[in-house]
Amino acid sequence: MKYHPIDRNLFIKNRKNFTAQMKPNSIAVFNSNDIYPISADSTMPFEQHRDIFYLSGVDQEESVLLLFPDAPNEKHKEILLLKETSELIAIWEGEKLTKERAFEVSGIKTVYWLDELEKIFFEVMTQCETVYVNTNEHYRSNVETETREDRFTKWWKNKYPAHSVAKSNPILQRLRSVKDPIELDLMQVACNITEKGFRRLLSFVKPGVWEYNIEAELLHEFINNRSKGFAYTPIIASGNSANVLHYIENNQECKAGDLILMDVAAEYANYSSDLSRTIPVSGRYTKRQREVYDAVLRVKNEATKMLVPGTIWADYHVEVGKIMTSELLGLGLLNKSDIQNEDPDWPAYKKYFMHGTSHHIGLDTHDYGILTEPMQANMVFTVEPGIYIPDEGFGIRLEDDVVIQEKGEPFNLMASIPIEAEEIEELMNQS
Repeated sequence: MKYHPIDRNLFIKNRKNFTAQMKPNSIAVFNSNDIYPISADSTMPFEQHRDIFYLSGVDQEESVLLLFPDAPNEKHKEILLLKETSELIAIWEGEKLTKERAFEVSGIKTVYWLDELEKIFFEVMTQCETVYVNTNEHYRSNVETETREDRFTKWWKNKYPAHSVAKSNPILQRLRSVKDPIELDLMQVACNITEKGFRRLLSFVKPGVWEYNIEAELLHEFINNRSKGFAYTPIIASGNSANVLHYIENNQECKAGDLILMDVAAEYANYSSDLSRTIPVSGRYTKRQREVYDAVLRVKNEATKMLVPGTIWADYHVEVGKIMTSELLGLGLLNKSDIQNEDPDWPAYKKYFMHGTSHHIGLDTHDYGILTEPMQANMVFTVEPGIYIPDEGFGIRLEDDVVIQEKGEPFNLMASIPIEAEEIEELMNQS
C-alpha cells in the first residue's frame, strides 16, 4: 500500500463498537471484494470492501473476517481467514499478509488460511444461532454484479438453512457515519493532498490546455503524495460541459473566457475527499461569472452553518433551497411569478440547482449514514451548492468537506484550499 500504516486501535475500537450491538450468540461475516475481470487476463485494480477494511484494516483480496463475541472458544471471538502466501506468490504478485503481519495490522490474534474456512465455519455455526449478513443498503446503491459477499451468503444459507439471519448494514450505517479521530486525521490527509493538486493547477491552467491535461496534472500530484489517485471519477468540465452534472469525458480544449468546473479529489488510505472549484480559464472572472460565483459561495457559507447536531438532512435541504431561491432572484434567473407558480415537489430553484447540497463522506465518497436520523458530532458532510446556466454557457459548483462539531459551526477540512474569487485570480496571475 502507498499509505502509511494506520493505528490498529482504530480497527480494534470499530470491532468493539460493532459487536456490542450484535444479538446474543450470533456471528457476523465480512468478505473482501472480488478482483473484477476486464477481458483475457486483464483485471480492474483491486479495491477493498470498505466494511471489512473498517473492521480489520485488511486491504487484500480473498480475506474473510468472522466476529463471534459469545464464542465458547476464546480464540474464536475474532477470526481472520487469509489467502495463504508463499514464495511463489511473493515473486509474481508481491508479498501478502502473513499471520504475524495480519495481527500487526488488525489486532486480531486468530488468523487461519482460507483453505480452513469450511472447517472453522462449521465449528462456529454449530455454536451460534444467528448470522449477520452484510448487505449493501446504501440509498444510492445500484449493483447488478453478484459480489463475493453474495456468493458466500448463498453458500452458507444453503448449507445451514436453520439459522436466523440478521443485517449488519444498519449497525454499520450508524457506526461508519460518525468518524473516529484517527479517521478524521486520514481524511485531513486526503484533503491536504487534494489541496496540493488544486494549487498546482492554478499556475498551470491557461487558454489552450485540454481538460485531460488538467486531469494528468492532478493525478501526478496525488500519486506523488501517497494517494492511489482520484477518490472518484474526475469531472473537469470547461464551458457548457459544466452543465452536465456527471460529465467525465474530460476531452475538450479550455478556451479563453470560459470557466472550468472541477469536481476532483484524492483518496488516502481508502478514505475519500470531495472537492469542487470553478476557475476562469483566462485567470479572471467576467462580471457576470463573478456575480454567479459569489452567489454560490454565499449559499455554501450559509448552508455550512446549518450542519449542526440535531439537523435533519431533508429539512436542511429545504432551507438551503430557500437561500438559493433568494440568490437566483437577485441574479435575475427567477422572478416572483416563478416562485408563486412553482411545483412544491420541484421548486423553481431546481431549474438551476437540481442536485442535493450535502452527503456523508468517509470510506466511500457517498458514505454510509441514515439520512432520516439527526446529524451528530463527528459526522463529515460535503457542502456543494451550484448554479447551472446552459443559456449563458457556464455552470458553477463549490464544495468543501466539513466535520460537524458538538457546538458551533462545522470544522472545514478544506479551509486552506483557495475558494474566494480574488485569491484564485491572484494565484492564477502570479508570474
